[in-house]
Amino acid sequence: MASFEHTITEVAGLRDHYRDPSELVQNKATDHLDVGCREFIDRSTFVLIATSSAAGDEDVSPKGGHPGFVNVLDDQRLVIPDLNGNNRLDSLQNIVENGRVGLLFLIPGVGEMLRVNGSACVTVDPEILDSFTAEYRRPTSAIGVTIDEAYIHCAKAIRRGVLWTPDEWPTEASHPEVSKILIDHAGLGGHITADDMAAGLEESYRTDLEADRPS
Repeated sequence: MASFEHTITEVAGLRDHYRDPSELVQNKATDHLDVGCREFIDRSTFVLIATSSAAGDEDVSPKGGHPGFVNVLDDQRLVIPDLNGNNRLDSLQNIVENGRVGLLFLIPGVGEMLRVNGSACVTVDPEILDSFTAEYRRPTSAIGVTIDEAYIHCAKAIRRGVLWTPDEWPTEASHPEVSKILIDHAGLGGHITADDMAAGLEESYRTDLEADRPS
């Protein structure tokens, strides 16, 4: 495996390499979900879930839904429904093994994000699963998170990446052809065309999203 040269190998050396954070940054983390955190989560339609296995293998999984699809139970706990997906179960397996998560909540059009870190479990509590059925089908399970810390992350990365600036987005013609990437990933060159792969993706999106709807 290729390695890198001129690396920083000690925390002290890392801190010497950067300026100190501001007093606001040092003191902004809270150990519970205060009113502002609850309001942010209630308006969020997208969350990234970072996990790692017992062996240290990492994963980041996206979850999306209507505003408020993540339920805040109290000032220490929230739950994320496991909606229709590919059933790889990477995040859920890691949570069962390691029991830790890092969350990054986004709201369309808002540059700041909410970061939440804590312990996690996979819950099949009937009362919790039933709480999601107003907007979605009853999930098979949910991710329960007990908060260690929560804080607002600044908007610089979103602004640099022009995530919410449509006028600066790349044109559709310059987008990567995901169907071709998937064909390469799976070693299916010569067995399926990019058009057929794209059509299959769209059909799977349609059927899976349809299956999310409450019965």
